[in-house]
Amino acid sequence: MDDKTMLEGILWDLKVLGDLCLHGSIESGVNEVHSCFTKALNEVLELQNELFEVMSNLGMYNVTNVEVSKINKTISKYNPTIEG
Repeated sequence: MDDKTMLEGILWDLKVLGDLCLHGSIESGVNEVHSCFTKALNEVLELQNELFEVMSNLGMYNVTNVEVSKINKTISKYNPTIEG
């Protein structure tokens, strides 16, 4: 397995874990449990950000900017009542 595939897998796992922590913090009825899930969520989000930065610096995770005109065109395509 190459490094990119391995790091993408770890990033995916962190996203799933973040989702679980988010739902745990939202649905917890006990303050101590809520605090624990909220702390865990923040830590997972920090890890996601750190891993994204590593992958981005290695050229493994590239983000492309989209022109505003293309965004507006897509918005109008799906909802003609929204003006861009």
